[in-house]
Amino acid sequence: MSDFIQEITGYTSLDMIIKLLIRIVIACICGAAVGTERSKRLKEAGVRTHCIVACAAAVFMILSKYSFADLAVSTGFFAGDRGADPARIAAQVVSGLGFLGAGVIFKNGGSIKGLTTAAGLWATAAIGMAIGSGMLLIGIFTTIVVVILQVLTHRFTIGSDSYVTSRLHIVAKNSEEFKDWLMAQLKNDIQVTDSSITKNDNDTITYRLTIRARKNFGFTDLIKMLEERADIISISLNAE
Repeated sequence: MSDFIQEITGYTSLDMIIKLLIRIVIACICGAAVGTERSKRLKEAGVRTHCIVACAAAVFMILSKYSFADLAVSTGFFAGDRGADPARIAAQVVSGLGFLGAGVIFKNGGSIKGLTTAAGLWATAAIGMAIGSGMLLIGIFTTIVVVILQVLTHRFTIGSDSYVTSRLHIVAKNSEEFKDWLMAQLKNDIQVTDSSITKNDNDTITYRLTIRARKNFGFTDLIKMLEERADIISISLNAE
């Protein structure tokens, strides 16, 4: 049975496979630590992106070092062939996925979209390479890890992963009291990345703000603002 496991996993021992799985877990933990720090600083690439990139990088490194171990044995398709270079295609997959990932990343106003998707594509390529090279347990385990990371980090957001960029448009009566109230509201876990203020002829003032706020900032918050402030004439919020 042990010989069969070694054969289908590229002549890698079960003990070695367990060690490699532990390396993937440690890489994810390190990626989460880096992502948490970046997330607290409101950077676009947060916990999810760093976890997936670290996980994929660990798998790529494992592939580079161990996935061609079966070429060194005396039996098999490449037995005794020292001129083969099986790592060349794998290296091109790693670099080629960078262009594919760049295709799903786009800038919308003050925010960048698609980073997690690009990292997911990179991780998926690593999983495919692992399974294709015969490292089935590594590929399956990495698939489970990436899926769990995506589900948990979308459900339980951390730091700036829980923030979305929106455009807030407010028309209100021009008064110092309202200005002070609005400034107080914008200090509650809201980051203003772009602003434009226009004083109108009818003694009203228009605020056009690009903000980063938590996902629960939406329609109910707008209703609450209208109920609290009679001097607000109109208010709108458009998510980017």
